[in-house]
Amino acid sequence: MNFLWFHLMPYMDLPADFRAQNPSVWVDINPALFDPARAHGMYNDYFDELEYAAKVGFDAICVNEHHSNAYGLMPSPNLIAMALARATKDVKICVLGNSIALYNPPTRVAEEFAMIDCVSGGRLIAGFPVGTPMDTCFAYSANPSQLRQRYQEAHDLIVRSWTDPKPFAFNGRFTQQAHVNVWPRPIQKPHPPIWIPGGGSVETWTWCVENDYVYCYLSYGGYKAAQDTMKGFWNVVERHGKEKNPYRAGFLQFVGVAESRQQAMDLYTEPAEYFYGRCQHIDPRYAGPPGYVTEATQRAGLTGQVASLADRSKRRRPTEMKEIVEAGYVVIGTPEEVVEQIHEVATSLHVGQLMPLLHFGNMSKDTTFMNTRLFAEKVMPRLKGLFAEHEDHWWPKPFAAPAMAAE
Repeated sequence: MNFLWFHLMPYMDLPADFRAQNPSVWVDINPALFDPARAHGMYNDYFDELEYAAKVGFDAICVNEHHSNAYGLMPSPNLIAMALARATKDVKICVLGNSIALYNPPTRVAEEFAMIDCVSGGRLIAGFPVGTPMDTCFAYSANPSQLRQRYQEAHDLIVRSWTDPKPFAFNGRFTQQAHVNVWPRPIQKPHPPIWIPGGGSVETWTWCVENDYVYCYLSYGGYKAAQDTMKGFWNVVERHGKEKNPYRAGFLQFVGVAESRQQAMDLYTEPAEYFYGRCQHIDPRYAGPPGYVTEATQRAGLTGQVASLADRSKRRRPTEMKEIVEAGYVVIGTPEEVVEQIHEVATSLHVGQLMPLLHFGNMSKDTTFMNTRLFAEKVMPRLKGLFAEHEDHWWPKPFAAPAMAAE
């Protein structure tokens, strides 16, 4: 199986009374709480952490797009990915992803992803999320009833711009371009592998299966709460007569590794409580605008992750470490204990693309390095062979760069 080191880049200085004094961490968070000087240090530390994960042997490093919030300081993941493409050599660059319905025109995504693929030598994984309602409908004022139609049209335009051998005109409902001629083009043919981050909608499952894309459940509720969601996805795979290959699916799991369970509790309690107590404080007003959730998903009785988090933020939900661990939000323990738990995560959800979140909340750089090193040295080697009987058809295929001419 593959291990992809995932980073959210949270703002780490939210005050202790943040929940009491602020309605939401997203959309209308108080700009006065942001200190650019502190963010300078955070961003540079976060680059160090991502590059360290590449150095110690993770298969990929992951970045993502969010707007107007304090738990993810990456409004442009492509900027981060381009820097990582230059700073690393072999690790895959996974952008999960660009909210393609927000780009006007969407060919901007095609161009920037192609640049990253060229600079990296064909190491890009291209993620196309629909996007959270906070990012899309509120921060960027997208019409929720049109969001999925915009998304599908943007997807079609981007993929065609990568694969059509000639310039063409595009006349869609939302985008009209007389001359589509994307330069540069990606190294990977026909295009970089496409992964779809999702929160548990029927349409996203079907979209992934019909297009043969990887479905990534980026859950903050842990593997115990994810069982029904992943079962729903695999049911769709079976109904379409497709191979139940675990590499079709990815899952994000918070993890904290230490030399003893007590040390793990000591090290990771504050970061976990910071994340679930402050970074997941979401106002329900922003979680489910009319039209965002489709009729089919509502009829299936599914609640999106964001809406669930907002509902739990309003009501009582686990914010203390003991409950966080018991609920499966965070997997912690010794390397042996974490191996056992990650094995359960992977086999119970049947996922071959695991995205451990090894920095969360206000975790220090030193603790992040230790967590990353222990996972890479003592957890990954014991699980890499899981699902070895399956072939991963959704992994980047870099090319061998030609030798540079001597000066």
